[in-house]
Amino acid sequence: MTAAPSNTTPPERIDTEEQLDEVMTRPGPELIREVSTLPSPLLILGAAGKMGPSLAVRVRRAAEAAGANLEVVAISRFSSAGTREWLESRGVRTLSCDLLERSAVTQLPNSPNVIYLVGLKFGTSQNPSMTWAVNTLVPSFVAERFAQARIVALSTGNVYSLTSLSKGGSVETDPLTPLGEYANAAVARERLFEYYSRKNGTPVVLLRLNYAVDLRYGVLLEIAQKVWARRPVDVTMGYFNCIWQGDANEMIVRSLRLAESPTAAFNLTGPEILSVREVAQGFGELMERPAQATGVATETALLSNASRLCGILGQPATAVDTVMRWTAHWVKQGSRTLGKPTHFEVRDGGY
Repeated sequence: MTAAPSNTTPPERIDTEEQLDEVMTRPGPELIREVSTLPSPLLILGAAGKMGPSLAVRVRRAAEAAGANLEVVAISRFSSAGTREWLESRGVRTLSCDLLERSAVTQLPNSPNVIYLVGLKFGTSQNPSMTWAVNTLVPSFVAERFAQARIVALSTGNVYSLTSLSKGGSVETDPLTPLGEYANAAVARERLFEYYSRKNGTPVVLLRLNYAVDLRYGVLLEIAQKVWARRPVDVTMGYFNCIWQGDANEMIVRSLRLAESPTAAFNLTGPEILSVREVAQGFGELMERPAQATGVATETALLSNASRLCGILGQPATAVDTVMRWTAHWVKQGSRTLGKPTHFEVRDGGY
């Protein structure tokens, strides 16, 4: 693995997954500087999901660029051998662990800093008990085991109710009274981290993410795919926020210094409120295909205001226009996607 290149100018387009991975894991100067102060090791729990692998490698590249002796340890069940091999080949140590087993969590190595990415959303309607188990038992086990660590715990913007467009998005002090079992399990996850933070004095920061996008998944991809396939885009959920996954990963790690007891909470997303209709029209122009819309945009949507976190860490580095350009090219050339829809259109909390 080579150190991060000094040129951070985004490419005009991304043609391959290898190039995508390089861009996604390229650390910014602030991350390199802050990682240089972290003691080893850094544990990343739930590291085999959509965001974990690129986050782990991004931190590893930042440490190498800083000349820091930071071991990055990615922890998951690793049901896919390919993910584990990808991480190991890039200098990230991996450990297999079923985090639903308390005895397994107690055997994890000590660490002064923990990134918590564990969560379960989709499939809640079919198996709600598993959603509640993953989103409540695992936080309890982890908070007990790492009572002396700093913890950054990924949460979700779904903890909020739908909010009016005129408000500009939910803010961190809004009540957490969402619809649906998944969203309420996510609130429970936050409350458990808060309970253990108060009980043990553990510094914790909760990051309410809404929505990360990659070229292989995300709201922008889903809209682009419909435009390219000449299918109508449902604009009933008329507005959304999003953030490039690389920027989200950078801000997750940099939020370690924001952990406190009792817990701190921040919204993590891009600064703009995006119109589904306007984004579809933008993809139509990029792809030279007319965008079709169905439905009527409602006054409320799942929106978050991230000005508080951006005021501390700075604005996300990657512009939405850049990601749209990359996404349009990715879809037009038929590149691989994960086949994991966000269901951002859902308004009743049912996943």
